[in-house]
Amino acid sequence: MRKKVIINGYEYELEIQGTGKPTWLFFHGFMGSLADYQGITPTGTRIYMNLLGFGSKLKTIKQSQRFMGHQQVTDICRLLDKLSINKVNLVGYSMGARLALVFGHTVPNRVGHLVLESGTAGLMTQDLRQQRIIADGHKADHVTQVGMSTFIREWEQLPLFKSQKSMSAAQQLFMHEQRLNQNAQNVANSLRFFGTGAMPNLWPELAYMHIPVTLITGMDDHKFTQINQKMQQQLPNVQWCQVPQAGHNVHFERPDQVIDILNAIHH
Repeated sequence: MRKKVIINGYEYELEIQGTGKPTWLFFHGFMGSLADYQGITPTGTRIYMNLLGFGSKLKTIKQSQRFMGHQQVTDICRLLDKLSINKVNLVGYSMGARLALVFGHTVPNRVGHLVLESGTAGLMTQDLRQQRIIADGHKADHVTQVGMSTFIREWEQLPLFKSQKSMSAAQQLFMHEQRLNQNAQNVANSLRFFGTGAMPNLWPELAYMHIPVTLITGMDDHKFTQINQKMQQQLPNVQWCQVPQAGHNVHFERPDQVIDILNAIHH
């Protein structure tokens, strides 16, 4: 069932499938959409949503600060209230994993289980954050100058997505078109206000997070394997699932394994 929920003047689009417990909420990655996770169908009620500013042919969000993590968390809490949902199993991929971690840290009482796929807790030092803010600012300027088509062509050449080249032509086209249909200004403002440099550094907070966490990484994604190894060492209630023959986007490349991981979580 497709549903639209207006929060603070912005229309969020959701797809709700399944019934019963648990209730799953999925956060897609950068330049993704609710379609991103729809092949992932664990038992229970599943809510797939377009995060703020993402989705096909959207208008530009004029209040660009709305992309900041804590503002998005406030919106999503209101959205859950409107749906009369108190607690979810929250699943996020890449940018969505970063937002899911901010959500879990900010309102832990609303999360039964946190699943972070190819996520990070941010950058550890002010220097690294500043460098990343500058780099993301350049990317943001670039996307508005060259437009989505050129930006996506360059983006898809990143080493992070190399393993996706082994997917079928139809699957690669789906991913390409999902990225292509985004609003360039919203993409730019997401980078500026919720890029990895702009997100809060949550590394010092990991030791105090007591909600159960499952980390998922692809074995071919060496950068995020290293990051998640460190996260596993600091989180008190954690399991780490490393999926063979998968890169950064594990649920896209190995959906069956991700469904199995989710279904194995004890609710």
